[in-house]
Amino acid sequence: MKTTILPPATLGMLGGGQLGRFFVAAAHELGYQVWVLDPDRNSPAAQIAERHFCVAYDDYAALDEFAAGCAAITTEFENVPAATLDYLAKFVPVRPHAAAVAICQHRVSEKSFLRDNGFPHGPFITVNCENDLKTAPASLFPAILKVARFGYDGKGQATVSNVAEALLAFAQFKGEQCVLEQRLPLDYEVSVVLARDEQGKVACFPTGENQHTRGILDVSIVPARTSGCMQSDAEDIAARIAEKLGYIGTMGVEFFVSRGQLLVNEMAPRPHNSGHYTIDACVTDQFEQQVRALCGLPLGEPRAHSASVMVNLLGDLWYDGDTYREPDWAKLHAIPNLKLHLYGKHHARPGRKMGHFTVIGDNAEAVQQAALAARAAIGIKD
Repeated sequence: MKTTILPPATLGMLGGGQLGRFFVAAAHELGYQVWVLDPDRNSPAAQIAERHFCVAYDDYAALDEFAAGCAAITTEFENVPAATLDYLAKFVPVRPHAAAVAICQHRVSEKSFLRDNGFPHGPFITVNCENDLKTAPASLFPAILKVARFGYDGKGQATVSNVAEALLAFAQFKGEQCVLEQRLPLDYEVSVVLARDEQGKVACFPTGENQHTRGILDVSIVPARTSGCMQSDAEDIAARIAEKLGYIGTMGVEFFVSRGQLLVNEMAPRPHNSGHYTIDACVTDQFEQQVRALCGLPLGEPRAHSASVMVNLLGDLWYDGDTYREPDWAKLHAIPNLKLHLYGKHHARPGRKMGHFTVIGDNAEAVQQAALAARAAIGIKD
């Protein structure tokens, strides 16, 4: 039976980073209140929420109070313990459900899910011990060794050329369970952000083309500079993944394109960094879709009304050598079709996502040129 949650109900958000902050803003626009549960006292989302539960995710007394005050709960952070989601679901709707999040937050589970359900993916093995590496097929190398849990933005992974390097990296990861993935020759990378409601309806945003630097998303270009057939195939695969997971909410699916073949890289059970362009370039953005799916509202129109390029702003920009200073935002504000979003994080550090900007317009090539010029003007180095 469909349940609809209408304003001014209170919604719960597990995790208080920038994705949660955008969710709070979208929920407020639709008339809802939001409580945030996050152990960081400087949580960006909590700065604008009605209430902040500054506690650990396994503080069950706080979870009881949180559930009692919320009409429904979601997450912006895939590493919220699945046990926490399961516990809260005893009292209040939790979307996405714990089982889907558990698959996406563990690389072995994620790769196994793709393999077992026939979704295209690169060659990999599970690594539980040194012997798994010693007996790994030679064809896997060169490869990337990734810890199964808590790795993101290039963290918890190492490029390895042979077994000896893989054993050294495994030791540096203290023998944690890992996956060893073949390092693929990449044509380019794309991603699909979508929303799926409890009736199974899926709304895909336009496919984005992504460029990374040191494992962190640098630039997303929409429309992707690839064939319409490739984009359609990516959206179809992403929608089938969401269906197989029984997913409700907003999610991102990252793809490699290798020798012309589309391969799933990772799934994110939440809004996605590469979907930030939707805030300024689409009829409905990924965070409003998250609110709508959570509350049982009809999904909004995901169509892009503008071409766009999104550029991440990392904490490195706040440093001039050893000097810590605020970047010169006037250079970005001077560009009339550029939209700047700063996340309100307490302290900038290298590699930390502090904000982003999106350049929009009618001409895709002009938008790309303007975005790259703005990126250079603010001091982002290639």
